[in-house]
Amino acid sequence: MRLEIQDVIEEIMPATAACAESFGASPGTGLFPEEEALVARATHKRRQEFATGRECAREALAAIGIGKMPIMRGFRGAPQWPAGIVGSITHCAGYCASAVARAGDLAAIGLDAEPAAPLPGGVLEMVTTPAERARLRDLAAAQPEIPWDCLLFCAKEAVYKAWFPLTGRWLGFADADIAISAADGTFTARLLVDPPAGTARLLAGGFSGRWLSRANLILAAIAVPA
Repeated sequence: MRLEIQDVIEEIMPATAACAESFGASPGTGLFPEEEALVARATHKRRQEFATGRECAREALAAIGIGKMPIMRGFRGAPQWPAGIVGSITHCAGYCASAVARAGDLAAIGLDAEPAAPLPGGVLEMVTTPAERARLRDLAAAQPEIPWDCLLFCAKEAVYKAWFPLTGRWLGFADADIAISAADGTFTARLLVDPPAGTARLLAGGFSGRWLSRANLILAAIAVPA
């Protein structure tokens, strides 16, 4: 396995975040006993994904001075970060990454990676609104080499990963409207549900993020200012 600090992912994350990524699967030998218990009955593939994600997360944490420790599962399976730390982990075929930051620098991070391929048949209608599909058609007409439907799905996953730690609430695919800019590699997410009390300042304008399409990889990232 090759772990790298700030390689591809640094292009879409701010300097206030520490990042680590891997372009290979971990043998799964770097887990703490507490983490081992979480994947004791998992498939070999799932165990590798979990281990690689945790190893990337520990590399990123080390970059901001946090020593190695177990990263357990919190509510709904979200990574349970050390006190005062926010972060996100993502993995897909051939790639895994994590980004972390101190809570004084960022309020939340949402990170997602997907293989750069069109969504399976029927999925697009399940995860998008009519307005989003209309914008996707315009993007595809201008730059057909990018799987825009996959990118939109990736951005929605990043939105959920940023939303959930702030709110503790579920967010459905139809609860955020994503507009992707092909010109500057950014996207915006307009929330179609009211945020919980206490998060209005952070979520009043929805989310903004950055994306990239590189070789066979699609990445989307959101960094919410503190």
